[in-house]
Amino acid sequence: MSDYLVIVESPAKAKTIERYLGKKYKVRASMGHVRDLPKSQMGVDVENNYEPKYITIRGKGPVLKELRTAAKKAKKVYLAADPDREGEAIAWHLAHSLDVDINSDCRVIFNEITKDAIRDSFKHPRPINMDLVDAQQARRILDRLVGYNISPLLWKKVKKGLSAGRVQSVAVRLIIDRENEIKDFIPEEYWSVEGQFKKGKDQFQAHFYGLNGKKKKLQSEDDVKEVLGKIDGKDFLVQSVTKKERKRNPARPFTTSSLQQEAARKLNFRAKKTMLLAQQLYEGIDLGKEGTVGLITYMRTDSTRVSDIAVKEAAEYITDQYGKEYLATGNRKEKKQANTQDAHEAIRPTSTMREPSAVKASLSRDQLRLYKLIWERFVASQMAPAIMDTMAVDLVNGEVTFRANGSQVKFPGFMKVYVEGTDDQSEEKENVLPSFAEGEKVLSEKLNPKQHFTQPPPRYTEARLVKALEELGIGRPSTYAPTLDTIQRRGYVALDNKRFVPTELGEIVLELIMEFFPEVLDVEFTAKMENDLDEIEAGHAEWVKIIDDFYQNFEKNLKKAEAEMKEVEIKDEYAGEDCEICGNPMVIKMGRFGKFMACSNFPDCRNTKPIVKEIGVKCPKCKEGNVIERKSKKKRIFYGCDRYPECDFLSWDKPISRPCPKCEGFLVEKKLKKGNQVQCVSCDYKEEPQK
Repeated sequence: MSDYLVIVESPAKAKTIERYLGKKYKVRASMGHVRDLPKSQMGVDVENNYEPKYITIRGKGPVLKELRTAAKKAKKVYLAADPDREGEAIAWHLAHSLDVDINSDCRVIFNEITKDAIRDSFKHPRPINMDLVDAQQARRILDRLVGYNISPLLWKKVKKGLSAGRVQSVAVRLIIDRENEIKDFIPEEYWSVEGQFKKGKDQFQAHFYGLNGKKKKLQSEDDVKEVLGKIDGKDFLVQSVTKKERKRNPARPFTTSSLQQEAARKLNFRAKKTMLLAQQLYEGIDLGKEGTVGLITYMRTDSTRVSDIAVKEAAEYITDQYGKEYLATGNRKEKKQANTQDAHEAIRPTSTMREPSAVKASLSRDQLRLYKLIWERFVASQMAPAIMDTMAVDLVNGEVTFRANGSQVKFPGFMKVYVEGTDDQSEEKENVLPSFAEGEKVLSEKLNPKQHFTQPPPRYTEARLVKALEELGIGRPSTYAPTLDTIQRRGYVALDNKRFVPTELGEIVLELIMEFFPEVLDVEFTAKMENDLDEIEAGHAEWVKIIDDFYQNFEKNLKKAEAEMKEVEIKDEYAGEDCEICGNPMVIKMGRFGKFMACSNFPDCRNTKPIVKEIGVKCPKCKEGNVIERKSKKKRIFYGCDRYPECDFLSWDKPISRPCPKCEGFLVEKKLKKGNQVQCVSCDYKEEPQK
């Protein structure tokens, strides 16, 4: 018989922790929540202080039975679920199910799964924090009141299977608002003039700055002609040379939000995938002789705070690997956002000394890429700023001023390890200028006017949407990935070229919610609700009062919607062909895995088939079939012959219709970072990439 029973959430974590604690401890997994509100009904008694009705989750009976048996045999039970609201609620539900006194020292929390952190946490057990539990309960009950009241209305008035939630509705609103901004955007014309200049043998670029030393915008071709008309000859005088030294600070260690954004930019990971991989790295990886080890700290956090021990270890590593001059000196002041909870450390490696190359053999390709990103970001955050030498040179011809800007890395600092990505994928590039002296002459070789038009705001990528939700105070670290997943599964938005576009269904649902439940879509109201939940967690507010304040007005709107909301008919889109079974027209439907064709005579005829997208290319293998676009189980696009299985032609790259001019083989369009490149699959023929 074990002296102590420890209950965690996942088996992977249980295995790691049991090894650290020794023979007296038996570690078991609850596999997440064991109790929840019932799916078949509201489960909230609005007449009795919003009392929740919890039941054992279907399928969790055997797990609970095993845990009860183990708990009876143990001298003491420790509840070691994740260190957040959700984890505290899981511990509370387990305590209730296993007859554990919530006021006893039964709760153990840790931010990282390492030997020292685990052993230290068991020296400081505490009672279950009911403020954290109440905050989780309040969120769950609020979401249930919204979802289980509005969703049936949408089923009745629009179509079955729809849902409405607080955070997901606001996310859809942001996407639709952005789409409307794009539709309403009126481009404005503007011009630029880029000049190619020469000083001795050195060539460099400069751009038109202004007239008589004052900046001037070029808004039309006439403006450009006026400027060029003022230039007399090709000689320009160097009027001024301004040199500055600029410091560039490293990015802070990752929060949940910044990790999701950077993984999207640099690794092309969806938010859901990033969190799944981060969970695996946190819970533990088998490193062979070293055993199973948690490689990163807890991955749901909004803080960039780092422990003193981690800072000290990073300092030793940086000094040893790069030299003392690369180590950060002093503490950078951090600007905390108003809605930051700061409950946990930033996401960082559990040991800086565990370099990505050292664990490469134990990780999958994607686990390694994410670990490397987290490791590099953290190490860089503890390094010295980069020092840039910048130069601005004003070149004058009469009234006209051109300006050349240059920068050069004087000291790389943190950039030796890592540079933060940007949403437009453009990183700061060095532009080295020759040396100049005021009053000397340079020669203009070519002046190139260019017409431009202002661009509308970009559609949201997953990274941009997560950033927007965080800045607005909507949702919390644990909710970003599930929110993005839900709005896509419900068919309210779709991804087009990795950017969110609203669907007709999303616009209809949003319009109805906006009309009858404006507070659900109000960004400020939703952000305030998140702050109220934080106040409950801090013990400064009563959860029943917060919910009641919301529900009183919500209930009035609900009654009004039930009486006044009109039914909306979403007409099926015809697919352009007839059913081969019954002859009725086929229509396009939206399913779990995207659009498909179905017979309009449903339910009498249940014929369905996938939508085939032809690309206008004959099959290069059998010469009879047509190449069509398909999707793999992992939703990756590939190309195959429509005569499959008779013809097994397959290509991950998009074939194009013309043959290779060199060998008559077939050409494909390959996607590269610098653009799409046409190349032959049979010989070395390649064309210049098209951006």
